[in-house]
Amino acid sequence: MVWLRSSLYMTGWALNTVLCAIGCMLALPLPYKVRYGVISYWCWFAVKWLELTCGLRGRVIGRENLPREAAVVMSKHQSAFETMFLQRLVPLTAWVVKRELLWIPFFGWGLWSLRPIAIDRANSGVASRQLIEQGTQRLKDGAWIVIFPEGSRIAAGKRGRYKQGGARLACALGAPVVPVAVNSGEFWPRNSFLKYPGETTVSIGPPIPTVGKSADQVRREVESWIETEMVRISGVGPCWPANKQPQDVHGTIAA
Repeated sequence: MVWLRSSLYMTGWALNTVLCAIGCMLALPLPYKVRYGVISYWCWFAVKWLELTCGLRGRVIGRENLPREAAVVMSKHQSAFETMFLQRLVPLTAWVVKRELLWIPFFGWGLWSLRPIAIDRANSGVASRQLIEQGTQRLKDGAWIVIFPEGSRIAAGKRGRYKQGGARLACALGAPVVPVAVNSGEFWPRNSFLKYPGETTVSIGPPIPTVGKSADQVRREVESWIETEMVRISGVGPCWPANKQPQDVHGTIAA
């Protein structure tokens, strides 16, 4: 049954992706907000379709922690779920993505029309400059910068190395950082076709000020909040590793 429901979801997701990507291409001559509206609809459909077909929904904790002004969002990344769900939570987003994603037919074309910050991860020096230069402009334009500080999807029950790129950008602009913890990998495992029913938690933390702080200090504060919150929300889904407690992985906060 899980396989059949996941297949139904992916069929609808693929059709919606093609249609919305074509819509974005046709809307290129139109104002940016028109294309953004198309992609926002794509995310809305993807999340709602996931709930209808697979019984997987999301709940938000700490929505009131989102500041009124644009900020830098640094989120845990366990599955594709948060890439769609966060798009609905934040008013106007600019995602930090690896440039290879833009080469994917239809999906990448639609993503490109959103003006993401596409970086070359193979060249850290160039990627750092791209992040600061493009991130500065996006934030000035009123867009929220969304970045996954661990760099890629991390399996449930595991922990990646937190990088400084997002913290460095936030410090350069004096913008606050909003930390986000998610346990989506316990229902939609990393690189898995199967999606299991349940309720993914998206927990939004209080904004972390960056003025007068070093990038490393901000990174540590972000990591500390996210990993501490992960202890609280982890271990509830069907794909959580057997015989493992959340504190086994997240209990010790890196210095």
